[in-house]
Amino acid sequence: MDRIIEKAHTLVEALPYIRAFYGKTIVIKYGGAAMADAKLKQSFATDVTLLRYIGLSPVIVHGGGPQIAQMLSRLGKESQFVDGMRVTDDETMEIVEMVLGGQVNAEIVANVGQAGGRAVGLTGKDCGLMRVSRRLGSGGQDLGRVGSPEEVDASVLTTMTQNGLIPVIAPIGMDESGQTYNVNGDVMAGKIAQALGAEKLILLTDVEGVLDVDGKLWPRLSADEARAAIADGSVSGGMIPKLECCIDAAAHGVNSAHVIDGRISHALLLEIFTDGGVGTLVRAE
Repeated sequence: MDRIIEKAHTLVEALPYIRAFYGKTIVIKYGGAAMADAKLKQSFATDVTLLRYIGLSPVIVHGGGPQIAQMLSRLGKESQFVDGMRVTDDETMEIVEMVLGGQVNAEIVANVGQAGGRAVGLTGKDCGLMRVSRRLGSGGQDLGRVGSPEEVDASVLTTMTQNGLIPVIAPIGMDESGQTYNVNGDVMAGKIAQALGAEKLILLTDVEGVLDVDGKLWPRLSADEARAAIADGSVSGGMIPKLECCIDAAAHGVNSAHVIDGRISHALLLEIFTDGGVGTLVRAE
């Protein structure tokens, strides 16, 4: 009986959050361990389906770096990176589009469907969703077909969510000439969240959240505190672009951005509907 009562307490704790976020859009960057472990895949699909059924509108932007690397290796092609971005020549772009827009996207759509949701797969090329320009490395290096978002037309996503669908978006964009580009998934998710006026942007990672120099979790950060943490070196490495993405989203109308531990089962629900959460929350102020 105590366990049953505890479940009731959990539901009661979630009620204020369900009420506050009902009808709101949640943009989720899905990647890392949550995309690799079978149980976590199922957990994620169940989470987004539940979000949809209790009145929120989840929008998924997924990654797929390990899957791309695996396919390139099978084809005897080495991966090269500059500033953490994959150098993408024409041949690599074909593989990226095949893996992200086909294999990975289709699997996520199928997983959500098995969990009882209605998901639709697309890329940033579809319906003019994301227009990009060629992105250069920090030192002006040519990265090939790596894109930087310029414009987002999120009307197709609004149409989908209004009809009870869950968009699943592969991070691929197109320039004005119709050329296809590989886009960083975190950046794409942030820009889409801004265009939709999302309530939340949630980035799934393989760490607890944003950690300080002592390895302790920052549960909450203002945009100014986040900028200071980057400037003084408290945050480094791959967390910098994720935190910058959160800062940018919070500065452009997204109510809150979150970096959460995707290695935890049902991490989305724990972050959105519990008092403690499972990561770092970033707000404009």
